[in-house]
Amino acid sequence: MNKIVYLQCPTGVSGDMCLGALVSLGVPVEYLIEQLNGLGIEQEYRLWAELVHRQGQQATKVHVDLVSHHHHHSHNEHDHNHTRHLPEIEEMIVKGNLPVRAEAWSLAVFRQLAVAEGAVHGIAPEKVHFHEVGAVDAIVDIVGTCLGLDWLGVDSDRQGLPWLYCSAFPTGGGTVNAAHGRMAVPVPAVLKLWEMRGCPVYSNGIDRELVTPTGAAIATTLVQDFGSPPPMTIKQVGLGAGSLDLPIPNILRLWYGENESLQTDNSNLGESSPNLETITVLETQIDDLNPQVFGYVFEALFAAGAVDVFTQPIGMKKSRTGILLTVICHPEKLASCEAVLFRETSTLGIRRTTQKRAILQREMQKVETIYGTISVKVAWTGTATEKVITNVQPEYEDCAELARKNNISWREIHRLALESWYLQN
Repeated sequence: MNKIVYLQCPTGVSGDMCLGALVSLGVPVEYLIEQLNGLGIEQEYRLWAELVHRQGQQATKVHVDLVSHHHHHSHNEHDHNHTRHLPEIEEMIVKGNLPVRAEAWSLAVFRQLAVAEGAVHGIAPEKVHFHEVGAVDAIVDIVGTCLGLDWLGVDSDRQGLPWLYCSAFPTGGGTVNAAHGRMAVPVPAVLKLWEMRGCPVYSNGIDRELVTPTGAAIATTLVQDFGSPPPMTIKQVGLGAGSLDLPIPNILRLWYGENESLQTDNSNLGESSPNLETITVLETQIDDLNPQVFGYVFEALFAAGAVDVFTQPIGMKKSRTGILLTVICHPEKLASCEAVLFRETSTLGIRRTTQKRAILQREMQKVETIYGTISVKVAWTGTATEKVITNVQPEYEDCAELARKNNISWREIHRLALESWYLQN
């Protein structure tokens, strides 16, 4: 059984509400403080939690009191006094000696937020002044949430993301004071984050800021899919309180439970159907670049997290022969893959679309041959206990290494690996 989490956010989501729900589930505040102190900001804030009531329901409220700015962070509030750029925040996280998963998730959330803010203001992610989200309290919220998910032992998928799901977002309404003046709700950064992930939204009739940029960044970066709860056995529910007094209880509900099959699709698929996952497709056409560079570009894109990369010959304006370069990646890798394309090619623009793709469940198995051990990728439909094997493929590099080492054909090694797998199964 695998540990998963579902975020139910009838009144929206913010960073401190995420932290409150995690502390409600048992994540020790002392542990969060100990880990966060590695970021070098221990003199700038005080973290504490208390039980509060929201419309008669009890929940956990986490406070981040800023020592230097005398600012109390809360749901729907913004701090305009302190700004940071993305490289500074990334350096803090990398040097913070955080758990491996918490570090990776924190970096991904801030990168996603920088991409959204940069798109809103028309500047590169690295040049974004983070204003509210660069303040110490929001850094604590984001890194603290990632620490909490890691502490709970929430399982990860093949790309390293937590098995985290989320309900649709309430849009909220009205206006809010922000660093760039009075803004309509949802604020531009939140709308951009929703657009980047293709998030489902609805109006619950409450005209207040319900989803903050910090909360939206956490969810759109780490969540596998949005909508109804996935199949799961609920073990515990964490309740994180927001600060506003709303017509309904202002509480983020975090369902913590177990799931055997870890489906990434929330629709009512049959057990034997392939799973669905969200992917981003980047496309650009190029007609003025030395074709020798594409081999290097491919390597850089895969290193940046691309799932697949391919090119197609095309005819372009002025009868030029060009190349259509397509990159498939997971949404959290969009920024890094896009950065490679701008850095390593001559493109001036990149199209991006969000799509769903059906995938088979798969795992790596080891088989023994007379020449050595080979990894075999096995794909199946059904459940972990009732598998219908659909594809078995020995890993190319393993076969090639043994073929070179033993001066035997690659095809023979490949055949022996398949034969060994079928004999074992």
